[in-house]
Amino acid sequence: MLDAESLQRENAALRASLANLTELVAKLTERIEELVAASKRKARQPAAEKPPVAPPTLDEDARRSFEDRPKPPEKPEEPKTKGPRPPPTGRSKIPQHLEAEQHELRPSRCDACGATELEHVDTLLEEKLHVVKEHIRRRVVERSTCRCKRCDARTTPRSLPSPYARSKVTSDWLAWFVHQKFGLLAPLDRIRRDLADRNVKLAMGSLVGFIERAADLLAPVDGFHWKKLLAGQWMATDGTGLKVLVPGLPAAHNGYLELYRNTELAVFQYSADKCSEALVSKLTPFRGTITADAEHRFNALYETGRVIEAGCNAHGRRKFRDAEHTQPVLAEEGGRFIGAMYGAEEEAQKLGLTGEALREHRQRMIRPLADEFDQWLAAVEPTLLPSEPLAVAVRYYRNHRDALYRFIEDPDVPIDNSPTEREFQNVAKLRLNMLFAGSTEGAHRASVLLGIIATCRAIGVPAQAYLAWAFDRLGTHREVFGLDIADITPAAFKLTLAA
Repeated sequence: MLDAESLQRENAALRASLANLTELVAKLTERIEELVAASKRKARQPAAEKPPVAPPTLDEDARRSFEDRPKPPEKPEEPKTKGPRPPPTGRSKIPQHLEAEQHELRPSRCDACGATELEHVDTLLEEKLHVVKEHIRRRVVERSTCRCKRCDARTTPRSLPSPYARSKVTSDWLAWFVHQKFGLLAPLDRIRRDLADRNVKLAMGSLVGFIERAADLLAPVDGFHWKKLLAGQWMATDGTGLKVLVPGLPAAHNGYLELYRNTELAVFQYSADKCSEALVSKLTPFRGTITADAEHRFNALYETGRVIEAGCNAHGRRKFRDAEHTQPVLAEEGGRFIGAMYGAEEEAQKLGLTGEALREHRQRMIRPLADEFDQWLAAVEPTLLPSEPLAVAVRYYRNHRDALYRFIEDPDVPIDNSPTEREFQNVAKLRLNMLFAGSTEGAHRASVLLGIIATCRAIGVPAQAYLAWAFDRLGTHREVFGLDIADITPAAFKLTLAA
């Protein structure tokens, strides 16, 4: 056991150590506060923009080329608004084409004295948006059998059009369901619960069966669209991954969902992989220009000589933006060249230029910008390390120059592939909702329905209305209508709306 004197000495040593530690903590805290304050002051000060300097290792010709590089067009100044802001125009009017639900309210007695003898003086009119939830009904069809008084034969009228034989749903209901799933991207379980809330209880297997039936009905229309795409002069393509459950595999297979489109048609196709051989075989009949990402699997397609490559300038523009955090001055310079080309293209779109007029506009306004951009790229590339983000952006334009400038020569080719990429935003949401396709056949059927709805969206046709119209003509009364597949497409439906 320790005696009292030893304990006192130990306590004194501990108190001295604690005092030293307390003093050290106070000093460190003060230093941290000084550093934080200095960092805040530095952040508030605008950083001086240093001009890019070519590395000293460059030879004289490269240094001179870098210093004499073309300067990009200046950014157009934003118009400055002077004076007070214009007064607000008020709330937008409710669309008058909507069906009106009329209510007339009249007082029965005077609020002041309670008298019931009232005469009309004025009318106050109110309009509000009102929603009525889809009203699901039972369609009951009574078909009377009649006997002929002359020949004693019996005749029974044919039933109303239906998507398929012995169908428990109408074409309108099936169209609503498909639009909910592939147009509005609602998960199947959410649709099932919504129906159950209205006391319409359907099993998940039944809902999957409806999708299968709808896709099988529309598959000929999707095939017709694919043939038209292959017969055209230009198309765009992009793809994304899609997980698919395959029997025998321990986990979902990573498949590939591709979109092929032009300005009026869209076709989704599912592939088990991204092999180049399948791509070349699929596009064998195509003779024209295809806008795609600079993927190696397309090289074999271009080497055939049947297909001309067109690039996506949006990809190149993003690469320059990614480089702004390491080379802000040079990356901003390169981005201004691309931005000026986009500005000229937007001007052409506002003017509604097409065909030869669009080509002449691009030659006059965009070709000089592209030539100056080429000179700028050649001058800047030697000053960069190969691994720098800006070097990656520069090499992208240097290596794919002809493809990226293809739109200047061909008025049918757009400046980028952004519309195709935007379609995949819907696919991404659908993929998030369903996680995976239940089978390879399910992936193919989903591709059909996605393509049909994307085509409707491209030409400005209400998808649900088209689906109901098409199911009637593709279903049990197909021979009654007697229409070819070309007459049951979204484009054909659009003509009926215009009539």
